[in-house]
Amino acid sequence: MLPAGPPLLHDPAPPFRARTTMGERALADYRGRWLLLFSHPADFTPVCTSEFVAFARAAGDFAARDCDLLALSVDSLFAHLAWVRCIREHFGVVVPFPIIEDPSMAIARAYGMIAPRTPDTAMVRAAFVIDPQGIIRAITWYPMTIGRSVGELLRLVAALQITDAHGVSTPEGWQPGEDVILPPPLTVQQAEQQERDATDWFYRTGTVPGIRRNNRRHA
Repeated sequence: MLPAGPPLLHDPAPPFRARTTMGERALADYRGRWLLLFSHPADFTPVCTSEFVAFARAAGDFAARDCDLLALSVDSLFAHLAWVRCIREHFGVVVPFPIIEDPSMAIARAYGMIAPRTPDTAMVRAAFVIDPQGIIRAITWYPMTIGRSVGELLRLVAALQITDAHGVSTPEGWQPGEDVILPPPLTVQQAEQQERDATDWFYRTGTVPGIRRNNRRHA
């Protein structure tokens, strides 16, 4: 049974099994890979269409990071199929990821994708980054009138992966390949070494892997 109330960061993603434009899918099918699960208010709407074109064009970049894409709305499977066909005909883009139908709104409500005080059943633009263990690692919310940045969501996945792999953090606007924020010293020896290197203990940057120190200072 799907849990009540929206999940938060570090909660297990609510399980589901549903029909999609590419056959039946379950959350368990994505275990062992990263997953970006995102909702859209309705098919055949301009903002949603712009996002789906962008997601389709970036699908290879997500795949290169072992991250699958999975969309959802409360519209029917037949509406999804017609919309995907329209996108292909009008934009020359094939949508390469499944779109879940959720007419009962069970999945949408389990993930908190329908705002409780909304005047209708249209969903907000929610996106959940789910890690290979099925844990929610990031959540973004956008209103119906504002399109999301697909590039930012890809950056978010990349940042989560590098911080997990190397125990580092990422600064504002970080892009893959740029310096990261290194962990603070945990021993006297580490602190003394950083002092000899004239490195600020609270803000040290460097590259990964290998943790090559960078002496650039920031105001």
